[in-house]
Amino acid sequence: MLTAINPATGEKVRERPAETASSLETKLTAARSAFADWRATSFAERAELLRAIAALMRREIDQLAPLMTEEMGKPAKEAIGEVNKAAWCAEHYAEHAQDYLARQVIESDARLSYVQHLPLGTVLGILPWNAPFWLAFRFSAPALMAGNTCLMKHDPHVPGCAAAIADVFARAGAPEGLFDALFLETPAVEAVIRDRRIQAVSFTGSSRGGSAVASIAASEIKPAVLELGGSDPSIVLADADLDTAASVLKTSRIINAGQSCIAAKRLIVEEPVYEAFTEKLASELEALKLGDPSDMETDIGPIARADLREELHRQVSETVRQGAKPDLGGEIPTGPGFFYPVTLLRDVEPGMCAFTEETFGPVATVIRARDREHALSMANDTPYGLAASIWTVDGDRGEAMAREIEAGQVSVNGIVKTDPRLPSGGIKRSGYGRELGPHGILEFVNAQQVWIGE
Repeated sequence: MLTAINPATGEKVRERPAETASSLETKLTAARSAFADWRATSFAERAELLRAIAALMRREIDQLAPLMTEEMGKPAKEAIGEVNKAAWCAEHYAEHAQDYLARQVIESDARLSYVQHLPLGTVLGILPWNAPFWLAFRFSAPALMAGNTCLMKHDPHVPGCAAAIADVFARAGAPEGLFDALFLETPAVEAVIRDRRIQAVSFTGSSRGGSAVASIAASEIKPAVLELGGSDPSIVLADADLDTAASVLKTSRIINAGQSCIAAKRLIVEEPVYEAFTEKLASELEALKLGDPSDMETDIGPIARADLREELHRQVSETVRQGAKPDLGGEIPTGPGFFYPVTLLRDVEPGMCAFTEETFGPVATVIRARDREHALSMANDTPYGLAASIWTVDGDRGEAMAREIEAGQVSVNGIVKTDPRLPSGGIKRSGYGRELGPHGILEFVNAQQVWIGE
């Protein structure tokens, strides 16, 4: 049984039975069967469907967005933004997939030689709870436009979101089997990955989960894309615009109550502006409203589950015991739900818990750097390599520093975000492969070489 608990109240809001062996077989068979016809459709036909899906989501945003607020605590204004972003992703690939997958002519000893990009089959998306609609479309929109079919195994804690996404596809006119949701407990996923009808896997989640998925997929010789955790650094240099940096990094740290892989987590600040920046950041954080996520005025909702809040509090408490100073928050509030206050830890140092581990919640850590080189050294002192940002009035200097950052994505003087137009992904324990942009759609295709003689 898949159970959704409202994290704002701690009360059960929804249950859904897990797939039976029969229902799972039916969905796998339908996905494989649909592939034979879908791969033969034109880009125009595929685009027409994705645009219809996007239009339906935008029309029904007032019904879809609250599901996220209810099942995982996303503030209402962020939930609305997420549905719109998911629709944008569908529209982007509807518009650009044909160009991204265009035939590439390569000169050789043939009369004509080229690479064409053909679909693989059914792609399995294994997704987490923190961005239910966005992550579903981040994985499926490019895969579908490339001619694949998709099965989505969503997190067991968001069954209502998963059902709604599958329903949108069906009501927009998707052929049976083109896209469906698998309602499975985590232990049942391995058999699906190994099933001969699954040709590739897209996984978003923890490094531990990614390691397990990668090993299973590799043992079956199936390609996988992994988008895993991050302990993302943000370097604030002495010449940075501190007001802008503090405002943007505040937003980056607390979006989705800080439960984002690409959120700014380790704020590394050069010594001359350390105190001034920390004061500005504290003022920004103090102004945020923690509360009922269904209220459009709320900035920060609850942590998604009780166990996740307990783990976050352990990390904060241990970091304070190790010598960090709590300027804000750091205490679990009384009352129902899984709320955690905005927390600011200053004087965090390498080796402390919040420096070495990924903190998944509204906890900002500020770290003092002697100079640029020291900041870069600490930024790269992590097993993760997902995203980073650099703050300096000298854009050329920031661009040059990006080459020295060990991360898949670097922003200079801007928030780190995912964008359908640009590739996203990590290195080291943050995963491999890329999603989105022209690179993302190429992950799940057969780059077939064609050689034609006289």
